[in-house]
Amino acid sequence: MEHCCHHHDENNQDMKSLCISIVPIFNHLQFDEMLEIVKTSKTKTYKKGEMVFRAGEPSDHLYIVHKGQVKIYRLSESGKEQLIRIMEPGDFMGELALFTDESLTSYAEAMKDTEICAIHKTEMKEMLLSNPSISLKIIEEFSRRLNDTEKNIESISSHDSEKRLASYLLGLSAGNDEVGTDHEPIQITLPMSKKDLASYMGMTRETLSRRLSSFQDQGLISMTGQRKITILDVDALSEIENGEN
Repeated sequence: MEHCCHHHDENNQDMKSLCISIVPIFNHLQFDEMLEIVKTSKTKTYKKGEMVFRAGEPSDHLYIVHKGQVKIYRLSESGKEQLIRIMEPGDFMGELALFTDESLTSYAEAMKDTEICAIHKTEMKEMLLSNPSISLKIIEEFSRRLNDTEKNIESISSHDSEKRLASYLLGLSAGNDEVGTDHEPIQITLPMSKKDLASYMGMTRETLSRRLSSFQDQGLISMTGQRKITILDVDALSEIENGEN
């Protein structure tokens, strides 16, 4: 690995030039504090399909996605892939290294050409002790992930595939800047392939395809590309989500 970020003139550096500046657990720090973290960081690039780490490997680094996209998943005894989450720029993974000496339990695979910044757990622990605000930010992120995981487990165990899909699409639309009050069509982009989405939602790819086709036949959505979807009827999807259909 190379050092995380390269700079031509330190006097001309700005916050955006630092690979860690987009990371929520670090972006509240002063510029000089970020520079200190960068000095301990290493970077490595991965091609699409390359593994960042595998289950069973030593847990000794905190990994930060600088560019690209990474999927975190586990494998069942039969080899079936269960998607845990998709990591975007600014997200971190491998946090198990900070609190335990156990081996990694998940797989991390680059979904596109990706750049990862890594901080060894020894240096990371020193940062946590010297700057408690980082610890609080990590706890905030853990809480958010736990909440998302619990919601997903509840959805898989309590709702049928139609309700789960309606809820997921509404969740994506809620984060869309185009959402308004005039019931205009809402453009959304799936953040992952349909194969990965099916795994994440606890259904087969065939079931996901059938549900999407059904929603389109009912005039609720329009599939305009491999990952592009236009939501045409938010109210109808909400009724499905709430079991009112």
